Amino acid sequence: IPALAFSLQNDVEIRFVDGRCRNPVDRFWSGSDALYVLQQAGRTECSDPTGEPGADDALHSSRLTASEGTGPAALPVHRAKQLISLYTMAQNPNMTHLKISEVVVLPPLWIRCDGSDPEHTYWLGAEPLKAGNKITGISFYVVTCDGPTADKACFANLEELKMEHKVKHHSSVVTTRGFAQYELIRAAAMDDTTVGSESNIYIDVTWHTVDKILQAPPLCSAATLNIMLESGDPRSPVYPLYRELQFLLALAEGLKTGVTEWPEPLETPSAFELVQEFLMDLKRKLDGCCISGNKNETESIKSDTAAVDGSIKSIFSERGDLDFAEQLWCKMRSKCVCSYQELIECFTLVIKFLEHGEVQPWIHQGSSSLLSKLIQQSYHGKVEAVSLSGVTPIQMLLEIGLDKMKKDYVSFFIVKSRRCLLFQDYFVSTSVDLQEQVHRVQKLHHMLEIMVSCTDLLQFKHENLFPLTQTCLKYYKENPLNEKHVFQLPIRPALVKKFYQNDQPEMWKVDITSGHGQKEVKTTWQVSANPPVEHMTSNNIGLFCDSTVNGSNEERMYFVAVAKCSQVHFT
Repeated sequence: IPALAFSLQNDVEIRFVDGRCRNPVDRFWSGSDALYVLQQAGRTECSDPTGEPGADDALHSSRLTASEGTGPAALPVHRAKQLISLYTMAQNPNMTHLKISEVVVLPPLWIRCDGSDPEHTYWLGAEPLKAGNKITGISFYVVTCDGPTADKACFANLEELKMEHKVKHHSSVVTTRGFAQYELIRAAAMDDTTVGSESNIYIDVTWHTVDKILQAPPLCSAATLNIMLESGDPRSPVYPLYRELQFLLALAEGLKTGVTEWPEPLETPSAFELVQEFLMDLKRKLDGCCISGNKNETESIKSDTAAVDGSIKSIFSERGDLDFAEQLWCKMRSKCVCSYQELIECFTLVIKFLEHGEVQPWIHQGSSSLLSKLIQQSYHGKVEAVSLSGVTPIQMLLEIGLDKMKKDYVSFFIVKSRRCLLFQDYFVSTSVDLQEQVHRVQKLHHMLEIMVSCTDLLQFKHENLFPLTQTCLKYYKENPLNEKHVFQLPIRPALVKKFYQNDQPEMWKVDITSGHGQKEVKTTWQVSANPPVEHMTSNNIGLFCDSTVNGSNEERMYFVAVAKCSQVHFT
């Protein structure tokens, strides 16, 4: 939640949460409107010296002053109940003694509690019931939590939960809805070799008519695949391409800051020697009346390219149409030009060969790089003098690397994946500056990592990935690079059932509902491997078992949470 925090008296802080923020109670409350969150105050700038709670103090916006947030902290349960009472009084049109000229409908209120009561209450909530602009009552919410525990004998019985709900709400008919979340990235045999990675692929499954607690989702359920993937996993089939991208990013950073971090020199041959050999080979072919740049020529340099690794050939194989500039990039990148001086020497040699007509390389149409312009000039026997000083050599290498990598990604999305690259012009446009072009190439790589992970780990076919591709393309045309974003794909559970059918869920819950419209009330029973509320404190947190892998029968430790609703009507 952003720091939209205000102090309220001397012990309470109020935060306003709207659609731009993460909803901290979305597991227990399905409302979509803005809400207030009350919690223990951090450092308060302004407070009532008496410290006594009052309706005016609690609810009048003019008394709210900015305070410095220190993270979520809970209030004692008895204090939370006092504040809920004040909120309810302020919303009750029958409280005439408060002399409120006009009752304004406030957003719902949720209060963080410290679980200090016997029921271990961690949230109290209140939401006005409305008929037009008139407040007719209040819905109250109570969220309690225990655990973690592996003792399933202490889990609730579904029939008992349904009966308790019927008795409490005087209902004769209830409906049930199930929800289960499974983590697939581990079920797909991913080990823990990547330290600090937050990558996660998981599936949310929902269905109607729950038969028992911890019921496995039926195949007729609705399912959504959720993908949050960070680039750079060494186990990824496109990791060599990621390393190539990192070299490109280092050049872009050097162009921007004037300081380039060069890699440590590798064993011979050096990048300069590779470039020299490459040019001499082209010269010999020209002298022998061979056409330089024949597509078959690229076969000889595939060992130097980023995508040659045998493990990825079936997913991302090297293009067979690399032009002179792209081959030059592969030579210089494969041995990682390790100094500014070596970079100058490489380009000096290339320009010398072009000036003397010793090579007549072919290049793809549409390239706007400086090297491509020099090559085009060489066709007419005159090459413009270029001063290889300052950032010019770095910019020249960055330009040819950008051209090559753009074509790599487009080749995958159009040819390898057999689908049209919507918004293609946006991602390969040269009408923006080089830094923005690099940023867009990063977006393409992140999309590639997502597609390849779904193909490699989950064995998805092309038709399964098409809507996900469109979602990613649309998102990245409108937003900056964000590897924390969760991309979603509606799927049939049967597509991934084999990855979770022997696994235990990360979270499982059942909603028991009765009534309709504003009179609808719900009881939620939930178990989760992680604490269901972020402000929950427990001496046992962190001691529960980690996610099981590959169908292990190891018992999971679960937190058990219950959310109950009740209503009070004013008229």
